[in-house]
Amino acid sequence: MHGSEDGGAFDALLFLSFGGPEKPADVRPFLENVTRGRGVPRERLDEVVEHYLHFGGVSPINRLNLDMIEALRAELGRRGRDLPIYFGNRNWHPLVADTTRRMYDDGHRRVLVFPTSAWGGYSGCRQYHEDIAGALSATGLDDAGLVLRKLPQFSAEPKFIEASANALRTALGSFGTAPRVVFTAHSIPAAADRNAGPAAEGGHLYSLQVKAAAAAVAHSVGLQEYDVVWQSRSGPPQVPWLEPDICDHLRELRESGVTDVAVMPIGFVSDHLEVIWDLDSEARELAAELGMGYVRVPTVGTDPVFLSMIVDLIERYADGGGDVTAMGCGDNGALCRPDCCVPARRPSSRP
Repeated sequence: MHGSEDGGAFDALLFLSFGGPEKPADVRPFLENVTRGRGVPRERLDEVVEHYLHFGGVSPINRLNLDMIEALRAELGRRGRDLPIYFGNRNWHPLVADTTRRMYDDGHRRVLVFPTSAWGGYSGCRQYHEDIAGALSATGLDDAGLVLRKLPQFSAEPKFIEASANALRTALGSFGTAPRVVFTAHSIPAAADRNAGPAAEGGHLYSLQVKAAAAAVAHSVGLQEYDVVWQSRSGPPQVPWLEPDICDHLRELRESGVTDVAVMPIGFVSDHLEVIWDLDSEARELAAELGMGYVRVPTVGTDPVFLSMIVDLIERYADGGGDVTAMGCGDNGALCRPDCCVPARRPSSRP
C-alpha cells in the first residue's frame, strides 16, 4: 500500500523531527527514549549524557527546527500558501502524538508531514512512518478520517544538492590551498544498512544515498577526490557499524600527508548535538592534536535554497496531487514498499 489517492487538498503541515532535551533533567529520559530496545551499553549512555551536559543539558535541535519552521512560514507566504505548520518530535516534547491531537482539535483532517531526514533506512524513513501510525493509535484517531501523508525522501533533490554545494564552496574559500573534503553521515549497524530499502532491490539504500549525494555535491564544486565516512555510532561494540569513523579517518589522512580538511556533515540538515559534539568538539580537537587545518562545513538548515526545496515538495502534494508511490511517501504510517527498510534484529545482550 503506497497511500490513498483520493485527491483533496491538504490543510496543514507537520514538521516532524527527532527531538532533544531542553534542560539537564531531560537528558537521561530523552536518551532512554532514543535507545529503548537497542542494546546500547549503559556506559555509552552515560558518556552521551555527559556530551549533553557539556552544552548545559540543552540540545540545539528544537531551536534550530523552530528557526526552520519560521523560515518555512515566510517562504510559504511568499508563494501565497496559507498552510499552518505544526511541530512534533519522535523522542521529546512536543511529542508527535500531542501535536497530532492538537492538529485534529484545530480542525485539520489532511496533513502533509515533512520529516527532517533526507534518507532511506529504518531510522531515517521507516521509523517516521511508525511515528505517524503510533501517534494516530495513541490519540485514538486512527479511524477519525485524519490523513497524515509523509513526504518522500529528498536526498537526490537538486536543491538539496545545490544548497549543500553552496555551503561547501563557501567553506573551501577559507583555505589557502585545497583541503581534503570529507563527507560524513550518522553511522548505522551494517545489518541495518543491508536492510535499508526494498529487499528486492538489494538493500544498502541508506549508504548508497549518502554516497550518491556526496558525489553530486563534489561534482558541483569540481572535486576529483573526496571521502565519505561515518560518525556517532552508539551500539554494542560487538556489532559491526558502517566505517570508517571520522576520527579514525582523520588519523589515516594525517599519516598519508594531508594537512587540511573540510568536514561536511551531509547526513544532517541542522547543527544538532551529534554535529556540535562529534565534529565541532571531538574531531576538531583531534585535528588540532594532529596539526591539521580543520573547517566544519555548515549544514543546510535555513539556507534559502534548501527551504525552497522543502516548499517545492509541499507544493507537489498540497493540492492533492503528487506521486504517492515515491520512495518514502505514504499515508498514516503505510510503507512505500511492503518489505522496505526492515529493522535489523537486535543482538542478544548476553556475551
